[in-house]
Amino acid sequence: MNRYATIIESGSYIPEIEQPNEIFKKRFGNEAIEKLESATGILTRFYAPQNFSCSDLATKAIENLLDKSNFPREKIDLLILGTDTPDFITPATSVIVQQKAGLTNAGTFDVGCACASFPTGLAIAAGIISSQPQIKNIIVAGAYMMHKLADVENDINAFYYGDGAGAALIQSSDSPGFISSTFKADGSYAMNWGIFSGGTYEPASIETVKAGKTQVRFVNPFPSSVNNEGWPQRVREVAQNGNFEINEIDHIIFTQVRDRTINKVMETLELPIEKAHKIMHKWGYLGSACLPATFDDAVQLGKIKSKALVVFVGSGVGYNQCAVAFRMHK
Repeated sequence: MNRYATIIESGSYIPEIEQPNEIFKKRFGNEAIEKLESATGILTRFYAPQNFSCSDLATKAIENLLDKSNFPREKIDLLILGTDTPDFITPATSVIVQQKAGLTNAGTFDVGCACASFPTGLAIAAGIISSQPQIKNIIVAGAYMMHKLADVENDINAFYYGDGAGAALIQSSDSPGFISSTFKADGSYAMNWGIFSGGTYEPASIETVKAGKTQVRFVNPFPSSVNNEGWPQRVREVAQNGNFEINEIDHIIFTQVRDRTINKVMETLELPIEKAHKIMHKWGYLGSACLPATFDDAVQLGKIKSKALVVFVGSGVGYNQCAVAFRMHK
């Protein structure tokens, strides 16, 4: 009998400390922030308390998921965590979340392809479910806390960063569930946006800390074609790989970085904008948590129904892109 990965529940966590655009206007001026606001749709964002780390965000989202599903923690077999704002370089943040969330029987690993991490994690989970019958219950989570790694007082790109996390519970089923996936990467953009000191390329030192190299830096803009053209192509590929038509898609969950980009892509795909849920206006850009938090919000609002065909499209710095298609069973 075939085994398919099926999403049976979702959860999310957005912290409490609001940082509206007015704060950034005071730092960087009305004109600059209003320009960003118009292009992105971001109106506010929320920060976690200073004593929180990324693992705390992920743990909160997983607790929200498990509380809603009433699913026993000890029955989780595997935790896959996507983030590019880890607690440490090593050990993996997922193992810290495993302990904090009480997932005593779960193995863990991290996925580190930035905002493409969650759909990549879903694709990995689907492969594991289909091929390893002893693994029945997997949590795929995404968490993001870039504001703690940014110069929020002096770098205008801190405008984007909100804290948050989301998670999905994946189980095996005898019918899809998971339908298809596709991947794309182009490492020639690796130095455009990132944290470039603190790893083996340039270990952290007094000099690199003083120079701000251990904080996130936006060095060169990505061409608009990366997402404007890349996202429609990923959707076409995942539809072809899954043998379905684009007009059969009920909902697409995109990386939530620019409102205008999502509008343009939906127009290119000739799909109504109502099929693309957005959260950047109320939570900001959530990086690795964008897709699971947006998905959970759409589910809670009743936008995603049983049997809906949902496509997740993630795009992360590097760059990495991944799209996956799921049929909802809940």
